[in-house]
Amino acid sequence: MAVKFQDYYEVLDVPRGASQDEIRKAYRKLARKYHPDINKTKDAEERFKKIGEAYEVLSDPDKRKRYDTLGENWSSGQDFTPPPGWDFFGQPSAGGRGRTFHFEGFGDSPFEGKGFSDFFEMLFGRGFGGLGDFESGDRAAPAGFEAGRRNGGAATGGDHEAEFTITLEEAYTGTRKQIALQTEETGRGRPSRTVKRIDVTVPAGITDGKRLRLAGQGARGRSGGPAGDLYLTVRIAPHPRFRLKGADIEVDVPITPWEAALGAKIEVPIVGGTATLTLPSGIASGKKLRIKGKGLLARPGQPGDLYAVIQIEVPKALTARERQLFEELARTSSFKPRRQ
Repeated sequence: MAVKFQDYYEVLDVPRGASQDEIRKAYRKLARKYHPDINKTKDAEERFKKIGEAYEVLSDPDKRKRYDTLGENWSSGQDFTPPPGWDFFGQPSAGGRGRTFHFEGFGDSPFEGKGFSDFFEMLFGRGFGGLGDFESGDRAAPAGFEAGRRNGGAATGGDHEAEFTITLEEAYTGTRKQIALQTEETGRGRPSRTVKRIDVTVPAGITDGKRLRLAGQGARGRSGGPAGDLYLTVRIAPHPRFRLKGADIEVDVPITPWEAALGAKIEVPIVGGTATLTLPSGIASGKKLRIKGKGLLARPGQPGDLYAVIQIEVPKALTARERQLFEELARTSSFKPRRQ
């Protein structure tokens, strides 16, 4: 059966040679833009689904390599039918149990009740991503799997991995989030999808990229074996005011020319409030002043710092009196910054 070819690079708007980091950044940007909880346009949910499908393939080196093998069949929108007998894509073995795993940290998964596109399923199969992966050599099986499969005994389930996004404020104070996991189990009967909701405690001060382990929340074990674990990678969403630099935080602080020249005590924003900062006289634009311990908690007892980045701003419109004072300053000041 011919199906419409899906150009996953075009979906994520990345070149064919894009790095994994470029692919991840493109996915995060588009996922935020088209998430149905944020974007209420008619086609947002369908776009979000396609973005997730593209990322599922291009973020996995093995799946991406197989996808790239299409070679001369790259033509967005064309019909695609694999040649007869072309089994390079490794369908799960008959009677095997597999799973397809999706994750959404924003609430109900938009994939609920919806499978991948026909194109994806033709290439990778409905059960791609579970024990079918282990049997076709895509990645290492969990401890005890091979012996359990041969001997018909119990085997530990595989581990799951996913990312979820929190705000900087949630990272700073800690939070408790409910996440929705969607899995597809394929056994001897028809595939079935289930959605499981899990409460996750995020510790205060967690940094971007930190992984949390939820024991026993991974794939089900075989023949009564224990379930695998779920590993969640925490991502911190970009903030409109603050910038993250590891465990440190930066914030731009605008000041007046006279505050820069004379020095002053000013209030600066920190996550969750404000702090008083003393400006030394003669401070330059771009100078960073440290507020100790107001960053994220890199390690127990060792919080990062907040850096106020000074930005000297000039009034865009002057009153008559202000102009008079600036003109007087220009006449009397000996300060010549461009003097060689």
